[in-house]
Amino acid sequence: QLQLVESGGGLVQPGGSLRLSCAASGFTLDFYAIAWFRQAPGKEREGVLCISNSGGSTNYADSVKGRFTISRDNAKNTVYLQMNSLKPEDTAVYYCAASIKLCSRWYGVYDYWGQGTQVTVSS
Repeated sequence: QLQLVESGGGLVQPGGSLRLSCAASGFTLDFYAIAWFRQAPGKEREGVLCISNSGGSTNYADSVKGRFTISRDNAKNTVYLQMNSLKPEDTAVYYCAASIKLCSRWYGVYDYWGQGTQVTVSS
């Protein structure tokens, strides 16, 4: 069964950090671009960051620049989203997605999706 599984979400205070993981099973991530999307209540799903199969990253959300980074460990078949200096407006369900094509902010190009992990930033 081909799937992506996110983990690492939770409740954190403003200014805190979290690292989300996206682990693949049933296929190797080596040839895929992997993106993180997020969806807050009442809002559309938005692209956050994407990392290509060669390791280059693309930022789709100006609000996370300088605070979030994306990385991949192909040996562990896992992609990470490091989130620092978290703000209440970062509260959302975070999803990872895999595309055999290039990175894109359009969620329609992604072939596989995880089930999402909740991130809540609150004091």
